[in-house]
Amino acid sequence: MEKWVLLRKGADFEAIGRKYQISPRLASLIRNRNVIGDDAIAAYLGGTISDLYDGMLMKDMDRAVDIILEKIAENRRIRIIGDYDIDGVNATYILLEGLNTLGAEVDSDIPDRMKDGYGLNVSLVDRAYREGIDTIITCDNGIAAAEEIAYGKGLGMTIIVTDHHEVPYEEKSDGRNYILPPADAVVDPRREDCMYPFKGLCGAAVAYKLVEALLEASGRDVEDMDYLIENVAIATVGDVMDLTGENRIFVKEGLAMLGRTKNPGLQSLIACTGLKADYISAYHIGFVLGPCLNAGGRLDTAKRALNLLLARTKREAEALAGDLKALNDRRKEMTIAAVERAVQMIEGTSLKEDRVLVVYLPDCHESLAGIVAGKIRERYYKPVFVLTDAESGVKGSGRSIDAYSMYEELSRCKELLTKYGGHRLAAGVSLEKKDVEAFRHMLNENCTLTEEELTEKIVIDMELPFSCVTESFVEELKYLEPFGKGNTKPVFAGREVGVSNVRIIGKNQNVIKAQVRDKSGVELEALYFGDVRGFQDRLAERNGKLSVTYYPEINEYMGRKSRQITITHYL
Repeated sequence: MEKWVLLRKGADFEAIGRKYQISPRLASLIRNRNVIGDDAIAAYLGGTISDLYDGMLMKDMDRAVDIILEKIAENRRIRIIGDYDIDGVNATYILLEGLNTLGAEVDSDIPDRMKDGYGLNVSLVDRAYREGIDTIITCDNGIAAAEEIAYGKGLGMTIIVTDHHEVPYEEKSDGRNYILPPADAVVDPRREDCMYPFKGLCGAAVAYKLVEALLEASGRDVEDMDYLIENVAIATVGDVMDLTGENRIFVKEGLAMLGRTKNPGLQSLIACTGLKADYISAYHIGFVLGPCLNAGGRLDTAKRALNLLLARTKREAEALAGDLKALNDRRKEMTIAAVERAVQMIEGTSLKEDRVLVVYLPDCHESLAGIVAGKIRERYYKPVFVLTDAESGVKGSGRSIDAYSMYEELSRCKELLTKYGGHRLAAGVSLEKKDVEAFRHMLNENCTLTEEELTEKIVIDMELPFSCVTESFVEELKYLEPFGKGNTKPVFAGREVGVSNVRIIGKNQNVIKAQVRDKSGVELEALYFGDVRGFQDRLAERNGKLSVTYYPEINEYMGRKSRQITITHYL
């Protein structure tokens, strides 16, 4: 059952509105996003590339720059080792573009999800060594690869880590002991001793900061690399980072660039997925382009997505884009089947009573575990781990809820794990098959989640009469974009709304179209996407009246504009 909560954050919205030439309602919505004070409001409404922090503020950035420029001058062979997801692929591309511009002898490698697993491993280091590589630069991985880096150092290699993941630690009686890998430079804003002001960057953003710093130190024009901001935007949204601070600027600027991208691969992917090049939103990255870029790493090799970004001809780009879209279509079908099996298992066993769901699906493709975990979390609003059989033992991915830190909880049962890593809300894990049940029990024994924490909260920004759904207000809401994690779409509510003329539409008969009327008698058209049967049943129970949350829109059809709302939740 959901719990609806109305935000009531105070400020002088009239004064803020006058100062920034916005409506008091918009000022209230900005305050609800914890944007407080003149500097923060100005940055939120008008932040640009010039407001980004200097990457040299990151710990070890100066060392990384000095080492790389020295290696370039000596014509040493450099290899970039990224990760197989959207963030790692874009980070790899950014570093390749930057180092090639500086004349480096550089190539790349990306681990195979099934054979290699996540991040740097000994076989990747061995391969680089055999092929005469002098220097490895990691991106979107490496912070947890202390043993592998020590091995590479033992071979006489230079290794630079660029990452954004949590630094591994041991719990000691006097606090945490953080364990940095023994690399020549470790650039990660999450380092405890890193003074960089914004900690929430993705791996591609850290890679971009390194490229910027390298160009600046070489006396090059940093603006020559501005086009890479579109890749930072794709990675930031695709890796589900908070769209606050610098991330908001990266995504806002990057989306504008993406609409006029010169990259043949991205042009082809946009065309192939049926999107309009002149309007690419964060939603399109998260749910259309991003899944295609991730599909290669899930079902084949992430090098397909990297090759798409590196494609130089339209013909090559179109072929690669078509392949990635086909892989993603297949991934969707496999995901639906795996989710159905997981739900059957939960509903048919004692799993349903657990506060932390550990679902073992031996035949599920291991690359889909995270997606399936996310779908199950949405359905049950509990932390979820989905485990599958791997080449050795069992591997899995977890997706969490706000009140549960996956990384910390995994650290508490690490004696059962052969490998783990991740963030508060998402994690990856490897263990022996014999320990699956013990892992489930330990997570649940350690779990302190309360019933309230396990109840999904629908946070409402404000009650909004339908008379306020105007073209000018809908247009003004664009100031709040891009929407995503950490900067969610506003949620408006209407109480006791009359719902009439209900029709089921859509190719899959999963959309409701209706007329809605609020207490003051203002009538609008409404759409609802979701459980059509549940909506109709609730409407019958409530005698044609529902309390709803919604988002206002202007529908344009054949030159005519009409006001409408999309209902997101109902009671």
